[in-house]
Amino acid sequence: MKSSKSGGNEKGPIKREYSAGGVVYKKSKTGSRGWEILWLLIQPKVTREEPWRQGRWQLPKGWIDEGETSRQAALRETREEGGVEAVLGEKVDRITIFFTNNRKEKVLKDIVFYLMEWQRNLPDGFGDETQKILWLPFKEAEEKLTFRSERNVLRKAREVLGRSEKQPRLI
Repeated sequence: MKSSKSGGNEKGPIKREYSAGGVVYKKSKTGSRGWEILWLLIQPKVTREEPWRQGRWQLPKGWIDEGETSRQAALRETREEGGVEAVLGEKVDRITIFFTNNRKEKVLKDIVFYLMEWQRNLPDGFGDETQKILWLPFKEAEEKLTFRSERNVLRKAREVLGRSEKQPRLI
């Protein structure tokens, strides 16, 4: 499902793309008594073809490949872009964005995000699409994210996590 349908209108075709990503959190000990939740942000590498990525901070996400579910794609993209292994939680949100790509094509892109709990860092780290990663407390992560839509996704992820943490754990 990398990018499939093209629909027509008076102003030219619109390309459809489908992506999935993760809102990854981990618990970090803050001292002898407390814990804090940190959130994963990535900074994509800047290329000659995509200079607009300069200074961008975002959540790990990417295309859903053919034969792949959105859940599988979210886990894969989190491994590739974030360099982490995570446990998939519930769906947080779906956003739709509209943009013109570097080939001057109009693109309508749906992105679904899942809450994910960090398990471990991968031995090889993140892939070559990523320049840097950061683990930040909520407020700092919210302020650092480049896109308002992803800030909203982060807020919803925190709400989902808060609800799930209040539920009793059955063992």
